[in-house]
Amino acid sequence: MIKKLFLNDRFILILILLNAAIIFISGFETSKNTSFFLSIADNLITGLFIVELVVKFKEFGIKKYFVSNWNKFDFLLIALSIPSLVAFIANVEVASFSYFLVFRVMRVFKSFRFLKFIPGIEHLIKGISRALKASLIVLIGFVIYIFIIGIFSFYLFRELSPEHFENPLKSLYSIFKIFTVDGWFEIPDQLTKNLSSSASFFTYLYFIFVVLTGGILGLSLVNSIFVDAMVSDNNDELEDKIDELSKKIDKLLTNSDDQ
Repeated sequence: MIKKLFLNDRFILILILLNAAIIFISGFETSKNTSFFLSIADNLITGLFIVELVVKFKEFGIKKYFVSNWNKFDFLLIALSIPSLVAFIANVEVASFSYFLVFRVMRVFKSFRFLKFIPGIEHLIKGISRALKASLIVLIGFVIYIFIIGIFSFYLFRELSPEHFENPLKSLYSIFKIFTVDGWFEIPDQLTKNLSSSASFFTYLYFIFVVLTGGILGLSLVNSIFVDAMVSDNNDELEDKIDELSKKIDKLLTNSDDQ
């Protein structure tokens, strides 16, 4: 009975949804009793996930279990939630040790197991993988372009606007904001407050160039390649078979004409 229960995907899905609800409610301020109850429920579900893992190890064998990528994904998420369970059992006060906060946050990853139950998720993941491969070179080029413009902007504006270009990292972040058309006019406006009219003109011209090349052309190019590869059916193999079939038909027609 227990074995069938933990091999039932519907039961596991209910546990995942329940756990997600508990984690969500735990984020609100509640009484100590309610908080303690939610913590017990959360860690109890973690324990049930570990039982599920043990049951599946015995049912399929460890090697066969890890053949499935979804099982690898499940194992990783369960493993990430174990430190939080250990801290609860050992009665460790999370607030007393800052590094335990990371372990506590890891319990949220259990909710990611819900992904495997989404209809058509495998097709979606294949599409994303195909899109990443197709747009990898363009994406790398775009990152390099952001890096070059970010460093160049750092040396140009670090004294004029330290809040945006104080160091290379801040400069890269500011340029990325401009590329995403977030703050594309605010940052230039702040820069040109104390500049002469001619300096302001060239500053505005510089950022117009940055927005056009990075924010409009750059992002549009990356996005279009990614989306095109994502929605394509990847029918290269089918097209090859059709071409081969067409050649055979042409050959048969030629032979029949000769006869």
